[in-house]
Amino acid sequence: MATVVSHQAITSQRTSSNFKASHFLKEPLNVPIKLRQKRFKIQATASQAPLLDPVLSPSKTIPQSYKKKSNEASLILIRHGESLWNEKNLFTGCVDVPLTEKGVAEAIQAGKRISNIPVDLIFTSSLIRAQMTAMLAMTQHRCKKVPIILHDESEKAQTWSHVFSEETRKQSIPVIAAWQLNERMYGELQGLNKEETAERYGTQQVHEWRRSYHIPPPKGESLEMCAERAVSYFEDNIQQELAFGNNVLIAAHGNSLRSIIMYLDKLTSQEVTSLELSTGLPLLYIFKDRKFMRRGSPVGPTEAGVYAYTKRLAQYRQKLDESLA
Repeated sequence: MATVVSHQAITSQRTSSNFKASHFLKEPLNVPIKLRQKRFKIQATASQAPLLDPVLSPSKTIPQSYKKKSNEASLILIRHGESLWNEKNLFTGCVDVPLTEKGVAEAIQAGKRISNIPVDLIFTSSLIRAQMTAMLAMTQHRCKKVPIILHDESEKAQTWSHVFSEETRKQSIPVIAAWQLNERMYGELQGLNKEETAERYGTQQVHEWRRSYHIPPPKGESLEMCAERAVSYFEDNIQQELAFGNNVLIAAHGNSLRSIIMYLDKLTSQEVTSLELSTGLPLLYIFKDRKFMRRGSPVGPTEAGVYAYTKRLAQYRQKLDESLA
């Protein structure tokens, strides 16, 4: 019971997220975020993903002067590189540990793979390993823009982190950190060695905690509970950006990204439990005509096989080449 109450207390706070990317950029990415936020209501329950369609009737609340940048947008998903506790084979969950040297290299390699894909906005979890991955990946991007984490936890934080140069803002990419994209909370398993835990509780029991959809570890989250918060946040905050033509990068974790992929690819609870994501390997989707089209595979193909040719990506690459010439 304590587990459920704790999870409900956390998820009840999800509507409090109020990032201000438009304030940072002075001119909104597309449509003022405050206006967009008023149009959405979370309808999720503990066992049902939210029924949210952020692209219905935008003209009712959005000024006519704001137009979509394009009829399609790129969505890039990256699972963070190897962390210090991954290396030690420990259950990490929501414990905030950084990347290993290998993890840093994986993040940089991921950045090289997406260096020609447009990025307007970055979302990460609140955990350092995901944030490091996003920042390191963007050091390889050909746009040469600087990712800057936005702070809206207080009025003072917003004021102190304000960028006053319009030219600098144009050369920056807003980064929104959200706890809803955190790794699944593993409860009493966090910090335990995985092999030793299997010896203590039995291989089958630990397998159920790690891979089943509905069964949570002691005082932790099931994948279903993780999916509720991650997908709700995706629909309420990220999908609207894609609907208005903004290109988005998400750097997060195995379980939060599996939850989002389950939603994007319409996987069943059985199918998602067998989905494995490689660390540091980007996965690309194109959002067009209110549909998500996968353009990459989570099983680790080469770059040539990951990114399918689209007219918009070709135009972006040409424009990028001209600006860097």
